[in-house]
Amino acid sequence: MVEAIRYFSDPATCVQYLADRRWPDGPVCPKCGGSHHSFLATRFLWKCKACKKQFSVKVGTIFEDSPLGLEKWLPAVWLLFTRRTGISSVELSKAIGVTQKTAWFMAHRIRCASRTGSFNKAAGQVEADETFIGQKARNMHKHIRARKITGTGGKDKTVVGVMERGGAVRATVVESRKKKPLQQLVTDHVEPGAELFTDALKSYEGLDGEYV
Repeated sequence: MVEAIRYFSDPATCVQYLADRRWPDGPVCPKCGGSHHSFLATRFLWKCKACKKQFSVKVGTIFEDSPLGLEKWLPAVWLLFTRRTGISSVELSKAIGVTQKTAWFMAHRIRCASRTGSFNKAAGQVEADETFIGQKARNMHKHIRARKITGTGGKDKTVVGVMERGGAVRATVVESRKKKPLQQLVTDHVEPGAELFTDALKSYEGLDGEYV
């Protein structure tokens, strides 16, 4: 663990490490797909020679909208994937020097990414919807039943957010169908600019500013 944290303590090393694995044949502009670029070493950014847009190695990934640098994210990924017995958010927070709440958020994103097999966010045409799964409330213990979410069609079920891109499904349990948790789920897993399809649920309203 100490060796991993030391290795990833240098931001330049982190950027090169992730770039080599994300773009084995060289960086590709996420805007136009161009492969000709210049590298701004002081800012760890590439500038596409075709569309003139700047981009980082984090763009389009689960790391993109996080204020934390890769020197925090990559050791966290290493710890979650190498601990056979797993690691708690408290242990993770102490290991990489962040708060427990931040460590929980990081671990959540990394585990979701591991289930889909990619740290890239969904792009292109993406569907977002929710469903209800779980046992009937009458079969649960009283104190568990009391905590279950109520609402039309789902008083006996657990709410699960689902996103799909080209047949790939990303499913995550959410606390409710309210605006904040559902929109956070979309933000965590869908790349800005994607064509997002949802139903008429009002919780999704307001996402038009980032998604088509």
